[in-house]
Amino acid sequence: MSLAPSATAGTAKTEHRPSKPTVVLVHGAFADSSSWNGVIKRLQRAGYPVIAPANPLRGLTDDATYLHSVLESVHGPVVLVGHSYGGAVISAAAADNSEVKALVYVAAFAPDKGESALELSNKYPGSTLGATLNSVPFPLPDGGTGTDLYIKPDKFHDQFAADVPASQTDLMAATQRPVAAAALDEKAAAATWKSIPSWYLVTTKDKNIPPAAQRFMAERAHSRTVEVNASHAVSVSHPAAVTDLIESAATATAR
Repeated sequence: MSLAPSATAGTAKTEHRPSKPTVVLVHGAFADSSSWNGVIKRLQRAGYPVIAPANPLRGLTDDATYLHSVLESVHGPVVLVGHSYGGAVISAAAADNSEVKALVYVAAFAPDKGESALELSNKYPGSTLGATLNSVPFPLPDGGTGTDLYIKPDKFHDQFAADVPASQTDLMAATQRPVAAAALDEKAAAATWKSIPSWYLVTTKDKNIPPAAQRFMAERAHSRTVEVNASHAVSVSHPAAVTDLIESAATATAR
């Protein structure tokens, strides 16, 4: 039994061009792809092809390289969406890909070259994330030791998703994916928001990335910006608002 794709399948992919851009949704730290479920349902209902790949959360360069390979497999125009740390990843991964027509930042980092997520988070007061974290060592391939960061389960609701029912945040806390501390401290090598049109959703009740930091990044990128009275987990608590912004980006950049 062969697992290789058939020539017929490859030909079909080459010949088919979707009528709408593919929306690629990239989650951030302490989340997984299921955080986009409410958004995915709405986008699919509207006829958009959607991919929500797993973000490795190991390091900015490695994560962006992985996402770049995912984007290379998509045929036709792309609207690239990032939440939280995923914003830094999409900023780097879009480099040298002419099919990425829009960047959508959802309570996300949009670093300039040489900036890190941690630096931007600390640029303005308001983040209470640090005190809620557990640090867990893990082995590195070179024999060294890295540090994974988790939000403490009993702190997860108030810190990350205060406008989501506790019954749901209990599940989110249990299934959260950790981020390597080094990823948040790694400096960006590219800032594609300087050349690709961008949209930004600011979350005004955010305790991870201060709203002031979000507004700074959105204004600097000349992003079309909306504000939502939401926690950091806005894709879970306000999926309609997130979907509306994505559709705005897709419509504005349609060929």
